[in-house]
Amino acid sequence: MNNIAENMLSYHHWANQTILNRLRELPSALLHQETASSYPTLAATLTHLYAVDQMWYLIVQGTDMPEALEQSRPLMEQGNDWSLEEFDERLSQQAQQYNTWIKQTDLKRTIQLNNPYVGVRQTSLEEIVLHLVNHGTYHRGNIATMLRQLGHSSVMNDYILFWYQQSETV
Repeated sequence: MNNIAENMLSYHHWANQTILNRLRELPSALLHQETASSYPTLAATLTHLYAVDQMWYLIVQGTDMPEALEQSRPLMEQGNDWSLEEFDERLSQQAQQYNTWIKQTDLKRTIQLNNPYVGVRQTSLEEIVLHLVNHGTYHRGNIATMLRQLGHSSVMNDYILFWYQQSETV
């Protein structure tokens, strides 16, 4: 059973949706307004989140990391022009892909990860899921900071809130 990793992946998708819901409440021009952060705009940050999640999806499907990087690289340019609705549609489709994959996968299985930046290592699929979630949390934090710089508050999307909201629906 993949309970912890499945739960973390569900949290990741919930947190992405929570941020998108907050952005829907704000003027749409904010998506492309420049700030001083890791990425210049909210759209660029969302694009990075989506593209990296897509890269990891290719990897867990068996694509070597250098090839997965190359395949996901064009998304970084394309996404800068996406609307909030396009981000929502793409992230929702991606969440469905991951949810299907994780239910059919032994996350204890290891793969050889050929990371061109730091080298080769054996990595479990479970470790990749946890990295994916951690990476998303980091960049959702960037989005919160960017919103503050733009004069708006973010929204709580902590894992503990996910716990409580999930227990309310059970």
